[in-house]
Amino acid sequence: MKIFIGTDHAGYVLKDKLVSSLKAAGHEVVDKGAFTYDEHDDYPDFVVPVAEEVSKTPNIARGIIMGATGQGEAIAANKFPNVRAVVYYGETKSVVEDESNIIIRSREHNNSNILSLGARFLTEDQMMSAVELWLKTPYSGSERHVRRLAKIDNIKINKAK
Repeated sequence: MKIFIGTDHAGYVLKDKLVSSLKAAGHEVVDKGAFTYDEHDDYPDFVVPVAEEVSKTPNIARGIIMGATGQGEAIAANKFPNVRAVVYYGETKSVVEDESNIIIRSREHNNSNILSLGARFLTEDQMMSAVELWLKTPYSGSERHVRRLAKIDNIKINKAK
């Protein structure tokens, strides 16, 4: 699978570990930065290139973005057509494979194609478990989820002038 990854300084250390792990698992990983640690960098500089790539082939490519909370990163990514970015910064229980798991639901129901991680809320092990589960969970493609995603895709917003 082709996976684009980007983070600001908050996820810089975790990103390098994630890139190595994903490559070892056989994925094609495209790193969009940050390439050096800079506590004053801005997450849009690294999230936007990931979202642009996923937007081009939303049913083939996936993206993983990181920041302190993952919230702003997902907001930025969701500005792009065909992007369905979801935030994960941990659960009160461990990441397990059951129907109530938020990672599983984000894939099965929403066909999420970008996972936005709150780097300051996750350990390396939690991040790796969440990413592995997210990557292996398929979209259900059930009629109700297809219908709902089509409604979202058809939303047209007139920008105020």
